[in-house]
Amino acid sequence: MLVRAIIAKEFVKKVISHSAWTNWRLLCALLVPLQIFWMPFAFATEENPVAVIQVEASRTSQIGLAESANAGIVTQQQLEARTVYRPGELLEATPGLIVSQHSGEGKANQFYLRGFNLDHGTDLRTTVDGMLVNERSHAHGQGWSDLNFMIPELATRLEYRKGPYSAADGDFAAAGALNVRYANTLDGGLASAGVGQHGFRRVLLADSPVLGDGHLLYALELFHNDGPFINGDDYRKFNAVLRYSQGTQNDGFHVSAMAYQGSWNSTDQIPLRAFTSGKIDRFGALDPSDGGAARRTSISGEWARSTANSSVRVSAYAIAQQLDLYSNFTYFLDDPVRGDQFSQPDRRVTTGLNASQMWRTSLLGKESETTFGFQLQNDHIFNALQSTLARKIISTTREDHIVETSAAVYAENATLWQDYFRTVAGVRADAYRFTVASSLAANSGSASQTKLSPKLNLIFGPWAKTEVYVNVGSGFHSNDARGTTISVDPKTAESVRPVTPLVSAVGLELGVRTEIVAGLQSALSLYRLDFDSELLFVGDAGTTEASRPSRRVGFEFSNYYKPFKWLTIDADLAFAQARFRDADPVGARIPGAVEGVASLALAVDQLGPYFGALQVRYFGPRPLIEDNSVRSVGTTTLNGRLGFKLNASTRIEIEGFNLLNRQASAIDYFYTSRLAGEPAAGVDDVHFHPIESRSFRVTLNSRF
Repeated sequence: MLVRAIIAKEFVKKVISHSAWTNWRLLCALLVPLQIFWMPFAFATEENPVAVIQVEASRTSQIGLAESANAGIVTQQQLEARTVYRPGELLEATPGLIVSQHSGEGKANQFYLRGFNLDHGTDLRTTVDGMLVNERSHAHGQGWSDLNFMIPELATRLEYRKGPYSAADGDFAAAGALNVRYANTLDGGLASAGVGQHGFRRVLLADSPVLGDGHLLYALELFHNDGPFINGDDYRKFNAVLRYSQGTQNDGFHVSAMAYQGSWNSTDQIPLRAFTSGKIDRFGALDPSDGGAARRTSISGEWARSTANSSVRVSAYAIAQQLDLYSNFTYFLDDPVRGDQFSQPDRRVTTGLNASQMWRTSLLGKESETTFGFQLQNDHIFNALQSTLARKIISTTREDHIVETSAAVYAENATLWQDYFRTVAGVRADAYRFTVASSLAANSGSASQTKLSPKLNLIFGPWAKTEVYVNVGSGFHSNDARGTTISVDPKTAESVRPVTPLVSAVGLELGVRTEIVAGLQSALSLYRLDFDSELLFVGDAGTTEASRPSRRVGFEFSNYYKPFKWLTIDADLAFAQARFRDADPVGARIPGAVEGVASLALAVDQLGPYFGALQVRYFGPRPLIEDNSVRSVGTTTLNGRLGFKLNASTRIEIEGFNLLNRQASAIDYFYTSRLAGEPAAGVDDVHFHPIESRSFRVTLNSRF
C-alpha cells in the first residue's frame, strides 16, 4: 500500500509539473475539502478489503427488461474496446448515432440521430451520472452539450433510449436520451501516458483506494492536441474527478466533485470555393483568431436504497460553467472592413434535484411496479452576442440575464398481465418559467408554459427469446428563453414574434428484439416522429427563426454478435426520411437531416497477449437546402487499434484514425458568405469541415 502511494505521488508530481498554474490552483481547490473529509476515517485494513467491479463479458440482454427495441445498455468492456478520437465519440456506441465536429476540439460536438441534425445537442438528452449535460438557453445554441469533461476510463456503462416513450425523460429527449455512468471503484489504479501525431499528448492517473467504510476515487487528466490544421488547435485540457462512495449504485451513496478547463483555436468550416480555387489549404483557416475557452466545475451526489419490494433514489447537483466562444462563419459579409467575427460568452450556474420511488405491488392480481418521480432544475445565466475583431470586442448586439426554472412530476407503471404480455404506461407533467432581462428593454419579460406527456408501451413475448414492442408517446424540447420574450430584432430593430416555449413531439414505433440465434442479439424498429415546429433561437444572429412542422419516418437495425469467446461484432444500419409537413414552394427537405447511417465494429481479445479493434462508419449524404438541389457527399471512415499485453498489469496499444486517409467532410452546410474582394451580396456556397487526416497514437497503460 505504501509503495503504491509513493508511485502515485511521484506520477502526480510529474504530471502537475507540466500543467499550467491555473490548473494547479484548481486541483488544490478540490483537495482542500478532500483533506477535511479524510480526517475522520481510517485507511484500509485486512478487515476492510478493496471491492472489485465485475466487468460483464458481453452486451446485457434486454429481453424481459426493455420497453422498446431501441433501449439498451452498453457495458464497460464494450466501451473500452472502442477507438475514439475525442471523448464525445464514446456515445457512438449507441446504434445509429453519429458524433462529429465542425470547429476546434474544445467546442461541443455535433450530433446526428434519427433523421436529425441535432446541432450541439438539441433533442438528444445527455446526462453523466444524472447531471444534465444539455445547457438550456445557451449563447451559441439550444441544448449545447459539451462532453469534453468526460473521462472515458471512468465510464462503466452507457444507457440509451430513443423516442419519447419513457416518463423519466423530459426536455431534449424526443430523439433519444443517453446516460453515462461513472465508476464508484476501479479494479486497481491506472496510470496512462499517450503520444501521437499532430501534437497529441495525454496523461491520466486514477485510483480508488479504501477510505473508512467506502472508497475514494480520484482521476487526473492532462491533454493536448493540435489536429492536422495549419493553424493548430492547440487544445489544452485539464480534468479532475474526486468521488467518495459507500455501498453499491442501488444500495449506497456517492459524492463527487469534477473540474474541467480547456482552451483552443478553431478552424471552422470553410467555403468550398476557397479550397477549390487554391486560396486556402484543405486544413486552412480564414480567421485564425477563432477559438475559445471553457470551464466547468460541479458537485453532485446520489443516494439509493433498495429492498425486495421497493427502491428509492435521490440525486442532486450544482454546476458552474463558463464559455468564451469566438466564431466567423461569413467572413466579410456583414462588415467588409473588420470582418464578421462574433463572440458568444456564456456564464451560468445550474442546480438540479431528481428523486424517484418505486414499489413492487399487485395490480388486479398481477405483478406490478409503480414509480413516482420528481425533477427540479434552475439555470441562472448571463450571456451575450458581441461583434469582435481578433477576439477584441467592437460592439454588443445584446446582453441578457436569464433565469430559467422547470419542475416535473411523473408516474409510470409496469405490469405483467400474462406470461407473454406486459405494459409500461406513464405520464409526465412539466412546468417551465422563463425570465429575461435584456440590454434592449423591449426584449425583456417573462413567459411560462406547462406540458403533459403521456406514454404507452406494449410488450409481447418473449417467444423463442423474441419480443415485439408497440410504443407511442409525447415529448418536447424547450426553446431558448430569449426567443420566448423577444419582440424586436436586436440587429435590424424590426418587429419579430416570440416563439412557443415548449415544442411538442409525438412518436410512434413498432419494434422487435430477438436472441434466437446463440450469441446474437438483434433489434429492428420502424418509427415516426412528428414535431409541431422546429422553432429555435438562432444564437449566431441574435434572433429567432420559426421553421415548419416536420415528420421523420425511418428504421433502425442493430446487431451484437459474439460468435467466439475472443471476437465480438457490432453491426448497425439506420435510415430516415425527414420532411417538412406543410406546403411551401422552397421545398420539403430539412437541411442537414441525416439519412443513411451504417457502422461495423470488430473487437478481438483473449488471444494470448494480443487485442485489437476495427470500426467502419458510414455517414450518408444529406440535403443542404429545402429543394434538395444541393447535397453533401457521404463519408466513410476506418479507425482501429492493436494492442499487446506486456504483463498482467501493463499493456501498450497503437490507435489509428482515418486509416484510409479519406479526404471527406465531417460536416457540410450551405449558406451565404463573402470573401475579401467578392461582391457585397456574398456567394451561396457549400461550407465544409474536413475529417482529420490519417494519424496514429501510442498509449502505455499500467495498473498498480
